[in-house]
Order: sequence, then structure tokens, then C-alpha cells
Amino acid sequence: MNFLDTLENLGLSTWVRESPSKLAYPTILWLHVMGMGVVAGLGAMISLRLLGVSSKTPIQPLERLYPLIWWGFWVNAITGTALLLASASKRLVDPVFYIKMVFIFAGIAVLQLTRNKVFRKIGPDGLGPDGALPDNARALAWAGLICWLGAITAGRLLAYI
Repeated sequence: MNFLDTLENLGLSTWVRESPSKLAYPTILWLHVMGMGVVAGLGAMISLRLLGVSSKTPIQPLERLYPLIWWGFWVNAITGTALLLASASKRLVDPVFYIKMVFIFAGIAVLQLTRNKVFRKIGPDGLGPDGALPDNARALAWAGLICWLGAITAGRLLAYI
């Protein structure tokens, strides 16, 4: 616990947790929510399109969303670290935190697999050489949706239990 107490007593941790400034906890939390909205929202949009939602929307141009997804991920990594430091002794002993991390890293892995195994194998028409989506596209889409739903649910549970 000494290590966790040390983390909580860092200047940044104290500022995030105790500052009356709107630039502290409220802004960091808002940025964290926005970052997750970008990552999970755009990831879900790609997954839903691969599952057949909005079938007239071309698939290949959705690959251009990946730089935004990575931007959202890094915003979340930075703000999440600040929020974690502010309450390290509570969060780092909570199994829900680790469940959330597993879902997040699995979700990122699924997004990258989708990019490598689906987007890299389809043409401008959004289909593979045989005229269909790659075989693993639907499984990756479902896995992505499950990961982001799990990450968001675990994150909200962290705030309330």
C-alpha cells in the first residue's frame, strides 16, 4: 500500500483530486469520456458496418477513421492515467479496473486485427477478391462490439461500486 499511497500523494494526483479548478478533475474526466466516445464509437461504427448495418455505405473509406481512433486512445491513456493516480489505492486493488483494462486492450487488438485482416484484404468496393468480406470480418466485428461494451460497462461500474 505504501507504493499506492505514494502515487496518490504525487503533486499531479493531489491536483487532480483536490483542486477546485475546472481544469482539474472535471476537465480530465470530460476528456476521458470524449476519448472513449471516439475510440468506442468509431470502433462500433466500423463493427456495425462489417455486420451489414448501412450496407450502402462503402467499407474501405472507414479505414480513414483509424488515426482518429488512435488519437482518442492516447487521450484516454493520458487522462486515464491522471484519474488513476488520483485514486490509486482504490482503483489498483479493484478487480473491475483490471477487467476494464482487459476489455480495452482486447478492443484495441481487435481494431488492429480488423485493420490488418479485413481492410488490407478488401478492394475499393469493400469486398475481397472472391466478392465477399473476409471470413473473419464478422467475428472481429462482434468481438469489437463486445470489448467496447465491456470496457464502458466496467468503467461505469468503477465509478459507482
